[in-house]
Amino acid sequence: MSEDKKPVEEKPVEEKVDEPKAVEEKAAEVKPEEVKPEEASVEVKEEKPAQELPAEVKVEESAPEPRIEGAVNNGDFILTELTGKSVETGEVFDTTNEDLAKEKGIYREDRVYGPRLVVVNDGWVLKGLDKKLRGIKPDELTNVEITPEDAFGERDASNLQLIPFRILRSKGVNPVIGAEIEIDGRNAVIRSIAAGRVQVDYNHPLAGRNIVYEVKVNKIIEDEKEKLNALVSRRFVGIEADKFISKKEDKKMRIQIPDEIFFGENIQIAKRGLAMDVLKYFTEFEEVEFVEIIKKS
Repeated sequence: MSEDKKPVEEKPVEEKVDEPKAVEEKAAEVKPEEVKPEEASVEVKEEKPAQELPAEVKVEESAPEPRIEGAVNNGDFILTELTGKSVETGEVFDTTNEDLAKEKGIYREDRVYGPRLVVVNDGWVLKGLDKKLRGIKPDELTNVEITPEDAFGERDASNLQLIPFRILRSKGVNPVIGAEIEIDGRNAVIRSIAAGRVQVDYNHPLAGRNIVYEVKVNKIIEDEKEKLNALVSRRFVGIEADKFISKKEDKKMRIQIPDEIFFGENIQIAKRGLAMDVLKYFTEFEEVEFVEIIKKS
């Protein structure tokens, strides 16, 4: 028999099974509602050998920063005087000093001036300032310089837009170069007017600038009652905190609202804000109850 016509020797077909892959493909075909409880539990409990775990899984928790005695630490309640300026121009854009605000033309009637309550490193002030409050000693005047990245961001060319003059007029805006306006809920500054078109800049006026804050910490609040009063004053502006009577009941804080603000504007928003503050900073409480008592006159 010639070699061409030798019977073909049939060898058994070797099936190459990539078990992990097959499991994955099979799992992908199963809809969530088709998974049986016992099957799901097996998959959840399946563990890989320790040597197969990626290195990034083994992460050690960083040790908390050591407490600095006699100075501000993260999480502290502080009352502080602040004045923010542009490094390049010296322009004051923020201050807790009422007289200085009037002098620099930035006074606002809807704002309460005086030392500001800040919970350190909790986002109550600009990020760059927040990060540098730790370590400041009370009653010392400290300058804190902040880069644009940690202040109002870098300038973004895409935030410059040309808008037809007539469009702005139809929205009740009378364009004047340098004016700060609001367009469809966004704040902007008018940069130029030419050929019937207005260039508006949606960047923050201080975007791209280095700023510096003059900081003086008047007090680090440690007493729990003082902390609560400070939170009350923050939410109910212009009302004496001592008029709010608070009482602890197991895991509940009861706060009696003074009758003079029963019908105050935005009182429900203020109450909710105070409740969230109490639950966040007084971790022993799980509930806040507000009480309104009306007495017979």
